[in-house]
Amino acid sequence: MTFEQVALELRQLNEKVPKPLRLPSEHEVAGAESRLGVSFHPEFRRYLLELSDVVFGPFEPVTLTIPDSHTHLARVATHAWSDWGVPRDLIPICHDNADFYCVTKDGDVVFWSHDMHDLSGEKWSSVKHWIKDVWIEETKSF
Repeated sequence: MTFEQVALELRQLNEKVPKPLRLPSEHEVAGAESRLGVSFHPEFRRYLLELSDVVFGPFEPVTLTIPDSHTHLARVATHAWSDWGVPRDLIPICHDNADFYCVTKDGDVVFWSHDMHDLSGEKWSSVKHWIKDVWIEETKSF
């Protein structure tokens, strides 16, 4: 399974919304890295640049283009790091109540549980696998 295959499947599931999101520019992604003081893994960067405008199901992964949004990456990351103790080397990709799916520096996606105040042990080997296994498949099972 390639990123392109997962992206195509997710795009086909994109829901029509009254005010569609727009994708960020490379400049906006670089600005987010600078503001957060991190470097994004290439596959997470690709998600932001190519898929962060998709709306599908109950999962609401991070976005960059609407600063006041509850899904804005800076807001989600600050909340995760400051309020819930998620380590700063984990970059949230999706907030799920008080739990977070996070990208590691190596590109894995891990699940941070607020109940455990630690990683739950759930792990995906890449952003594309998280998109396929969690965002797409779990949403289809609802």
